[in-house]
Amino acid sequence: MLDLLLSIPILSYVFFPTTGASISTSVNIIFFYMTWTSLVFSHPALELHLSGVLVVRVIFWLIPSLVFLLFDVGVPSLAEGFKHGGRASLPTRDARKLGKMLGMALLNVMICLAFEAAVSMGYTLLFKRHVFRMSTTLPLPWTLFKHCAFILTCRELLNFYIHRHVLHGSSWLAKKHMEYAHAGVGAPFSLQVFTDYPVAVLLHRLLPAFLPSMLIRTHLLTYFLVLIITSIEETLAMSGYTAIPGIVMSGITQRTAVHYTSKGTHNFGAYGILDWAHGTSKGRGALEDVRKEADKHRVQEKSTEKVDQGTKVMHDGIDSLRQRLRSQDGK
Repeated sequence: MLDLLLSIPILSYVFFPTTGASISTSVNIIFFYMTWTSLVFSHPALELHLSGVLVVRVIFWLIPSLVFLLFDVGVPSLAEGFKHGGRASLPTRDARKLGKMLGMALLNVMICLAFEAAVSMGYTLLFKRHVFRMSTTLPLPWTLFKHCAFILTCRELLNFYIHRHVLHGSSWLAKKHMEYAHAGVGAPFSLQVFTDYPVAVLLHRLLPAFLPSMLIRTHLLTYFLVLIITSIEETLAMSGYTAIPGIVMSGITQRTAVHYTSKGTHNFGAYGILDWAHGTSKGRGALEDVRKEADKHRVQEKSTEKVDQGTKVMHDGIDSLRQRLRSQDGK
């Protein structure tokens, strides 16, 4: 099983890219294609599907979450300076409670995996093919972009309405969600991505990305890429840190912190657009993120223009000096 996980090409391409002047991009693509082709022919579709999902969760959520937790618990005096809400947002240092949270999170990951397995097997029995495309042909860049854009857009829509009307409505599930996910008083930490009531985890963390991917029957590699993107986003968004790279990602993290500190009364979506449209936004909004991002690029453009202008002046000065020296030599 381990060799299968490590040989999934999209993961090896992310972590072990072959760079260097002597190796071209075409060689990387050929290696990627050969690895994927060998996996498709040597392993059952369901095994490849579930193994890929598991390794994505471990690498892009579990390991970073444990590193963040170690930092928060190990050096709380330093960590509180990077947290939304300061010391109130630090996780408990009770090893027993943290162990129970970790156990719950891992159990929910396995429940999600079992759900995907059940749906995939049912789909295969019904339609005589796997839920995702397993062809040896790699998805083209334009197709990859279209499918990712569609899946991520649908995910945001489903996330917002499920989160607002189901998990923060008046049902029994909303009470369970408040009991499990909103037990703390401050901003969340990354381990809490999966420390929720199992049904809430399925609705909030799995189905919004899985259903659109299943609807268009995207390529399995595209689904892996979507999972990588969403796992990184969820891990950083739930970290509670103020020092998150990128204006958009830092805005998502801040809105998530506000959602938890307000006990789920605001900021139900990740990107803030639907919250702005429905009047449930609080804190830094999506439009402000866009403006700051534009301002940042404008500053970079202005800096580049200044450098270009300075370089032009320097070249003009050198040319002028050369002409003077030549004229003096001519005399």
